[in-house]
Amino acid sequence: MPGAPHLLPELTVAAVIERDGRFLVVEERAARRLVLNQPAGHVEDGEGLVEAVVREVREETAWRFVLQAVVGIYLWSQPERRRTYLRVAFCGEVRDHDPLQPLDDGIVHTHWYTRAQLLGHAPRLRTPMVLRCVDDYRAGARFPLDIVRELPVEEVRSRAVAL
Repeated sequence: MPGAPHLLPELTVAAVIERDGRFLVVEERAARRLVLNQPAGHVEDGEGLVEAVVREVREETAWRFVLQAVVGIYLWSQPERRRTYLRVAFCGEVRDHDPLQPLDDGIVHTHWYTRAQLLGHAPRLRTPMVLRCVDDYRAGARFPLDIVRELPVEEVRSRAVAL
């Protein structure tokens, strides 16, 4: 769009985890308020998407995440904050909870909420992507994990030199 600011997206990952009709969400402090989100976060430098989502789930919930599929890829902008996010959402299950593990800074609690409960908390959802990911998951959106191609740094460099 002419005149619209071009904002490079921040790469994030999220985990949609459902058990008995309830979804695992974290209650966290963000922008001086308590919000609800899937276990999610930024991909760190040198980290792959799969590695990032497994790490984020462990740090934010103390669960080990076992990926099953990609739910979707979402682009969302916050023009008022001049931020854009590119979220890759995965689904899977959790195992091996460690109740003694401290949770990430800002995480207050974890909850298992139904979609109806999430909808009841709509004003507290961190972004519109939270409910959208749940709805896409419930609608059967599943893409095989092999659509995620993570090239080793050496391969990326050798291909760039070949071009």
